[in-house]
Amino acid sequence: MSFASMGMLMFISLAAAAAGVVTVVLMLDNPPLSPSGLCAVLVLVFGSSAAAVYCYGWFSVTMGGPFPELCEDRNASGAELAGIEQENWPLRSACVYSDGAAVEHVSMSVNVLVCVLAGLAVALVCVGAALHRRARPTRIAASEGLTEKQAEQSEGQG
Repeated sequence: MSFASMGMLMFISLAAAAAGVVTVVLMLDNPPLSPSGLCAVLVLVFGSSAAAVYCYGWFSVTMGGPFPELCEDRNASGAELAGIEQENWPLRSACVYSDGAAVEHVSMSVNVLVCVLAGLAVALVCVGAALHRRARPTRIAASEGLTEKQAEQSEGQG
């Protein structure tokens, strides 16, 4: 990816996360709260936060990362530093020496934070879907003038 597209993704992710936080606050202030709707907004917050953190790590690695200062000019066997190889996922850099040895440095804080935020987003998608499905018979009953039990029976038959 280019700097421009990754920068735009980071900007959009930060804006979406901020908008999601504002929406959650507004949803909590105005009581008729749909639990599945709240889960959907939290998915937006956690997912866009994960994208923003990943973009930060990508810029860090691409622009030289926090790792080059960890590379020594010579390794223990006396071989000179030949170069630094960088990978974008997982965000890591490797010090490559002239004798073929490599020492990897992985940005665990960024990788763990991205994985935790993305995992929370996925878990909330599942919870929101379950809550949405569970609330469905009640909405059907209200729209048809049935009791909740009658709606569940009619859904089980169809």
